[in-house]
Amino acid sequence: MEKREMSIQGDLPPLSQPNSISPTFSEHSKEALEGARGEEMVAVFNKELLSWYLVTLKFKEKVEGKSQPTTPASKAPPLLTQAGEPAAPPNPPQDSEWVISIREKLEQARQLERFSPWAKLSIYRVPKSLREGDEKAYVPQVVSIGPYHRGRGRLRDMDSHKWRALHHVLKRTGHDIHLYLHAVKSLEDKARSCYEGHIHLSSNDFVEVMVLDGVFMLELFRGAAGEGFTSLGYSRCDPVFAVRGTMHSIQRDMIMLENQIPLFVLGRLLGLQLGLPEQSCGLVARLAIQFLDPLMPTYEPLNQSDRFKLESSAAAFDPLSEGGLHCLDVFRRSLLRAGPRPAPRVWLKRWSHRGRVCDKRRQQLVHCVTELRDSGIKFRKRRTDRFWDIEFKNGVLHIPRLLIHDGTKSLFLNLIAFEQCNMNCSNDITSYVIFMDNLIDSEEDVRYLHYRGIIEHWLGNDDEVADMFNKLCQEVVFDMNDSYLSGLSEQVNRYYNHRWNSWRASLKHKYFSNPWAIISLIAAVVLLVLTLAQTFYSVYGYYRPSS
Repeated sequence: MEKREMSIQGDLPPLSQPNSISPTFSEHSKEALEGARGEEMVAVFNKELLSWYLVTLKFKEKVEGKSQPTTPASKAPPLLTQAGEPAAPPNPPQDSEWVISIREKLEQARQLERFSPWAKLSIYRVPKSLREGDEKAYVPQVVSIGPYHRGRGRLRDMDSHKWRALHHVLKRTGHDIHLYLHAVKSLEDKARSCYEGHIHLSSNDFVEVMVLDGVFMLELFRGAAGEGFTSLGYSRCDPVFAVRGTMHSIQRDMIMLENQIPLFVLGRLLGLQLGLPEQSCGLVARLAIQFLDPLMPTYEPLNQSDRFKLESSAAAFDPLSEGGLHCLDVFRRSLLRAGPRPAPRVWLKRWSHRGRVCDKRRQQLVHCVTELRDSGIKFRKRRTDRFWDIEFKNGVLHIPRLLIHDGTKSLFLNLIAFEQCNMNCSNDITSYVIFMDNLIDSEEDVRYLHYRGIIEHWLGNDDEVADMFNKLCQEVVFDMNDSYLSGLSEQVNRYYNHRWNSWRASLKHKYFSNPWAIISLIAAVVLLVLTLAQTFYSVYGYYRPSS
């Protein structure tokens, strides 16, 4: 037994010879155990000696590993293969779910920036800041036009009448539906780029909406423009395609910003019906203006002399000479048809600290009617059918007649929203509405303008008109220096700030407001003259008595 133990101990390398030591603890233990089992010497194996040796060996390996300096990763030599070529770098660490989600959002932003044609937008969603005033004014109530309000609630009732209109067109022209679908299919990308935001419709559904709604609009335009619905094949008792019925509600829905179809789509559809090879956008514009004429906010019958002056000072509106984006844009262009326009002037530096503001206190162009009257400014109705053409001469503010009906509020709100969204058009409608909002502060202001024939309304009372104007331009971004009424407003304010005008107006209001006041003033003046004469003769007789 002693010889066996000594032979085992002799086989083990001494601690002072590191080169002969096995590299790992597991290899030593494995060889020792296997050797013991193979020779069946378990009974004579010195376990304590072997355990002490292995523990000491493991401790020595740890001490030597800590004493070796570590090479920084940045300065470590490149790994080489057996052939001497640099080995491939190790795989980078995988991103966490948080980093992966951020990368996906960045990719979406890149796609949005790449495929969003901002310059081609013409049909916008009304900003939330504007919708808070009156949601109903921006949402169609009878018919949906375009993809934004497709399939919404009660608007679905009109879909059956749209299909009837398409059936009448195909029957009247003898065309196949494939002709219209193929023509609009070629315009799909261009039409999609006109809408703000992503349109969640497939290609077939989008083309169907363009054809169905476009044909429906053209049938309304042609029937109301002079051809007559009966000549187009509709019954005189038709619930939709008739002069009466729901026509007025449909007209109001068609001037909403979110309820539009690109004009070039309507032009292509009308060209197919009439057999014209090119798009008929100019003809569609004329038909749209005639159809939407009842929504005009003014109607002033002019005599021959006034009409001649108007035509000589302003060119007639020609839709062919100016491109149109959609029906709302064409209607706006007809309201602002060409004419002599005053250039905007930089003014009111005392009030305007910023260019474009949405603060109501910085939208004050002029004072209200009551205050202007106190300063001696008079108000007269101007005979013109251009409601925005305001003039100020010799202390008299000439304002065209404005007709206010139940659709005027929605009309102005959508026109203002279009001017706020489209940076390529002027802010003329916004400037006019803000100017009238400044003039009208109370029911008394509306009553006086109505007395002067400037405002004609079909609302319940004058207070509703004042409330309407005071709410039209809430949260509207407006640049006073870019308003066509800036120069006129400067003249009005200069006249208002002149003290002599205020004194003269105050004298007139107090002593010349009615006949009895005039008679009282004359009597007082005569009495004052007689009293002065009596005093004079009394003093004169005292110093120079008669002989």
